Amino acid sequence: MHTYKDLIVWQKSIELVTKIYLLTEGFPKEEIYGLTSQMRRAAVSIASNIAEGRLRGHPKEFKQFLLTAYVALAAN
Repeated sequence: MHTYKDLIVWQKSIELVTKIYLLTEGFPKEEIYGLTSQMRRAAVSIASNIAEGRLRGHPKEFKQFLLTAYVALAAN
């Protein structure tokens, strides 16, 4: 495993981001700054935390970022 892009969990999180963006496209326009934004930010934060944690290099830090990603996933 060389980069975070090799992690299956990161690849799945990118699939989730894509699905969330497609799903929220159909939401009412008045939700663009409410529910739509919240769902999109939570999905993106999952992938971002996995990538950042992997780049930190230390297993303990990586675990902490994975926990943060998990919490964002639970919010979705």
